[in-house]
Amino acid sequence: MRILVLGGTWFLGKAVVEGALARGWKVTTFNRGRSGVDAEGVTAVHGDRTALRDLAGLAEVGPWDAVVDTSSSEMPPRAVLAATLSLRPQVARWVHVSTVSVYEGWPHLALTEDSPTLACPADADETVGYTGADGSPTAYGFQKAGAERAVTEVFGEQAVLLRPGVILGPGEYVGRLPWWLARAARGGRILAPAPAGRRIQPVDVRDVAAFALDQAAASTCGPFNVAHPEGIGFDDFLGACLNVTEGAGRPVWADPESLVEHGVKQWTELPLWRTHSGAWSVDSSHAVAAGLRCRPIAETVEDTWAWLRADGRPVAHPRWAEHGIAPDREAKILASLP
Repeated sequence: MRILVLGGTWFLGKAVVEGALARGWKVTTFNRGRSGVDAEGVTAVHGDRTALRDLAGLAEVGPWDAVVDTSSSEMPPRAVLAATLSLRPQVARWVHVSTVSVYEGWPHLALTEDSPTLACPADADETVGYTGADGSPTAYGFQKAGAERAVTEVFGEQAVLLRPGVILGPGEYVGRLPWWLARAARGGRILAPAPAGRRIQPVDVRDVAAFALDQAAASTCGPFNVAHPEGIGFDDFLGACLNVTEGAGRPVWADPESLVEHGVKQWTELPLWRTHSGAWSVDSSHAVAAGLRCRPIAETVEDTWAWLRADGRPVAHPRWAEHGIAPDREAKILASLP
């Protein structure tokens, strides 16, 4: 199997490359060479995917049986369209990593792959889309919906769209799970979002990578929601963080109304917390039927802590600083709770 990974040096892209090499596949990576080191054993091509000259040069290295695109999250749809058009003569199949944010109803409604998606043309630039007053829909969601259309317009039945919600695991650059681990290790009274048993559905980066590779070699097409089918209660998630860090912390469960009253920013100040009923109501049964296998989330927590303890250093990314509540602000809120 000959595979091209767009990206390939950090987090999901790195996991895809490592998984493909472990399967004995021939792997080409394409990136700018700025965010990480190319894995030993790959054919590394460096270039800018927004530059047509670089895409043309990349195409000369082919052909490939499939592309796994892990590097388009900050790209406007027209850039994704240009890449698919440039590489189509040399590629049989395209696996595109998208997001649940493409759905009109996220995070308010329960979702299946039949749920309607946001309207954005395949050739849109970065100005198309908007973010709603309550944080949904998002400009990001519109852009990713347009990118999906770009892929499907060019690859048709050989297009696979993966729609994960939250991806965690070793190498995470966003900082959600690392923040909770650091907070658990610090101990003390920990501000936690009630209800304690509410289930969340993050998925391990290695499981997303394995499913992407399975789909690269399969004959199925279309969209797949990639979310943990069983999930984990927030209390069990925080308990796993306390367990692996050996933290002496005690969760203090604050109801959503209190958190909102104190202006706690959902999704960031308390990572993974959101009041919208559909945030963690993503049906992944279609992906499970196609082979998605998700390890227990507690294992993801344990492995991420081991990575951090071994001096794990994620790629520098501005989103890391967005996550987590300041200690003095947390203490003030905790003091106001009964």
